[in-house]
Amino acid sequence: MSLFEHLAVLLALVLAAGFLSLTEISLAGARKIKLKLLAQAGDERAQKVMVLQAPSAEFFAVSQLGLNAIAILGGILGEGAMRPFFLDWLSVVYSGPGRENVAFVLSFVFVTTLFVLFSDLMPKRLAMIAPETTAMAVIRPVLLIIRIFKPFSWALNLVANMLFRLFGVNMTREDRITFDEISAVVEAGAQAGVLQKQEQHFIENVFELESRTVTSTMTTRENVVFFNLSEPEDSIRQKIAQHALSKFPVCDGVIDRVIGYVDTRDLLVRLLNNQSQFQLNESSIRTVLMIPDTLTLSELLDRFRATKETFAIIINEYALVVGVITLSDIMVTVMGRWGSPLEADQQALQRDDGSWLIDGSTPVADMKRVLELESLPEEEHYETAAGFMMFMLRKVPKPTDSVEYQGMRFEVLDVDHYRIDQLLVKRLERGAASPPQDTPAVAQRM
Repeated sequence: MSLFEHLAVLLALVLAAGFLSLTEISLAGARKIKLKLLAQAGDERAQKVMVLQAPSAEFFAVSQLGLNAIAILGGILGEGAMRPFFLDWLSVVYSGPGRENVAFVLSFVFVTTLFVLFSDLMPKRLAMIAPETTAMAVIRPVLLIIRIFKPFSWALNLVANMLFRLFGVNMTREDRITFDEISAVVEAGAQAGVLQKQEQHFIENVFELESRTVTSTMTTRENVVFFNLSEPEDSIRQKIAQHALSKFPVCDGVIDRVIGYVDTRDLLVRLLNNQSQFQLNESSIRTVLMIPDTLTLSELLDRFRATKETFAIIINEYALVVGVITLSDIMVTVMGRWGSPLEADQQALQRDDGSWLIDGSTPVADMKRVLELESLPEEEHYETAAGFMMFMLRKVPKPTDSVEYQGMRFEVLDVDHYRIDQLLVKRLERGAASPPQDTPAVAQRM
């Protein structure tokens, strides 16, 4: 064979290997979710790709058989064709010993570079740009190749499966999608400009409903405004006027003896019907939904949907009231606070020096988002910023008590009846010594 014929055969082998590399990466990288959407839109090629992906071992056996055979054949032909050429070229400039070895090395480098560049690197990079489109474009010739080489692939897979069983390797592919994977996709969409930053927060907050308990969003016990069963009308009117609330619990003397709740719309109807006086009785008190403090926000949404209620009392294992929660509280968790800028930023305020004032009732998830922290130690033990400090301090906090974690200092600013009202969070200077992230430092002033 002439040099031209050798080069033509070598070029054909390179293109064949490049095609196999292209199809291998595109079939492995094609996402099932996108393929399902394309199949539902009527593209039968997408359905064929999904069918081939399920028993993918059959195609990969053919692909590896072809790639290895082509590589070996290309090396034999390439070395035989290119070594005489390089030898003649070397004879012009060098006629000493070792020309054969140098010509062999040059032919080897040339053929290897040719295959790596055009049969491996470039096809795989092209396939990763649009794996679904590429997979659908090559699916028909791929199915034909599998049919031709089916006996060889069957024999190879038989041996491979025997070896896998011998070593106890589980070959079942899991297609479960975790929250972390969805969060990563959403973040990638936000970075690419497909999703706005606000939309990204909405999606992440919806998934947080599964992990956040009702205590992270509730109105705490000390802030609950309630009516006594024997409360006079003037006191009821005053509480309604002072507090912009639509529902008030009704208790028999103390907050832990809940009887029901009153909807202010019912009282408004009485006033519109010229009933100037109203009392708390069976006709005005509604049955209240009582829920445990271990319930998640997602489970509470199901309860609200089933009972057609939008208001609930939260109790702990000792049947003591720990707070109240409404449907609006859950919506605030998803969408963020609305209203005036002061109301929207009341839980986390950034000062001019870059430090943060964090309200003690701020949910852990919101505090992490504001401070750009990926995690906090043992988050399952607390729900709020105040809970984080109490967990880290291991005592009832006092003003000026502080904790250092991940290059930040969390300091207690204000305590009201053993309850942390506000934290000051400062980022430590780089020159300052900071402990490892998994062993936070605690500074306490007795």
